[in-house]
Amino acid sequence: MTLDNQIILPALRNMKDFEKLLDSPYEYIVLLDLHIGNLKNITTKAKQHKKKVLLHADLIHGLKADDYGIDYLCHQIQPEGIISTRANVISKAKEKGLLAIQRLFLLDSSALNKGCALIEKTKPDYIELLPGIIPEIIQEVHLKVKIPIFAGGFIRTTQDVESAISAGVKAVTTSNKELWEHYTPIHGLK
Repeated sequence: MTLDNQIILPALRNMKDFEKLLDSPYEYIVLLDLHIGNLKNITTKAKQHKKKVLLHADLIHGLKADDYGIDYLCHQIQPEGIISTRANVISKAKEKGLLAIQRLFLLDSSALNKGCALIEKTKPDYIELLPGIIPEIIQEVHLKVKIPIFAGGFIRTTQDVESAISAGVKAVTTSNKELWEHYTPIHGLK
């Protein structure tokens, strides 16, 4: 996965923004909070608009994030990648040749240590750290695991984005439409 100048990964939380995102210059998009019944149509339409879909498997309503559910995503939906907090989902995504993005919630030092141990076990292609507004922790995780990082959660301002990028993340996931518009793959940082 090469993001080129795409430092924002737009995360779609509602369908009213879907059409707008399809007409955007973003190549990679993140789909959250979808109903399994809508998943095929939405991802097909996204692909028709040359979008590479990253699905958050834990947030698909009606899908159990077990081996059968992930097999369904891999074979029927065929996203570019899968995001999950679950080790089994990450392992299955890697096995099926999809990008595997391990999502970690960093609540305290214990969560940080357990998260780094999990990363060593699953060896995902990318890590998504939440909250993504703590540059020192982003740098610490990167030094420990040497896997490219996305920052997400509480990214509200251009300063938050720039701090995360300065800390070494590859991209920022956000559902904030103003940030989608401010940072475009064509223009990069304004």
